[in-house]
Amino acid sequence: MKINHLTSAEENLMKLLWKLESFYLKDIMEHHPEPKPHQNTVSTYLKILVEKGYLSTAKEGRIFKYNVTVPHEEYRKFLLKELSLNFFNNSGKEILELLLNEKLISQEDLKGYFDLKIEIKPTRIKEPKLELANEILNPKKDKKGKEKKKKKKKDIK
Repeated sequence: MKINHLTSAEENLMKLLWKLESFYLKDIMEHHPEPKPHQNTVSTYLKILVEKGYLSTAKEGRIFKYNVTVPHEEYRKFLLKELSLNFFNNSGKEILELLLNEKLISQEDLKGYFDLKIEIKPTRIKEPKLELANEILNPKKDKKGKEKKKKKKKDIK
C-alpha cells in the first residue's frame, strides 16, 4: 500500500479519525475540539482522505460510514522513513545521534531496548620487562667488575 503525504490540516483531522477508527460525519463533529470546523469543510477533507487512500466508505442509506484504512503506526513509520531519507542520509545512526545530542532520548532510555549483557572485565596486563632501565637505574657491581676486566684486557693487548 502506497502512503501519500498529508497536509498539516489533514494530519490534524487524521489524529482524531485514528482514535475513532470507524465513524460517521456526525461523530467527527461531536468529537472535534473547539473551534469546530464547518461540516462542509470536514466533508471536503473526508473526500480528500478517501481519494488519498486513508479512508474507505460504506454507504448506509443516505449517509456514509467511514473507516480508517491506513493505521496510525503505518503513517508514523512512513514519516520516519521519509525524514531519514531526506534529512539523515537514510541513516538511523544519524537520527539516534541527533536524539542523544538534543537530549530527546537518554542512554538510560536506550538500555531498555537492548538486551545486551556485556561485562567489561579488567584484563591482566603483563608488566613489561625493563631490563635495560633496571641495569641503568640499579647497576650491579658484578657487571661493572666484568666490564672493567674486559677493558683492562683490551688495554693490555
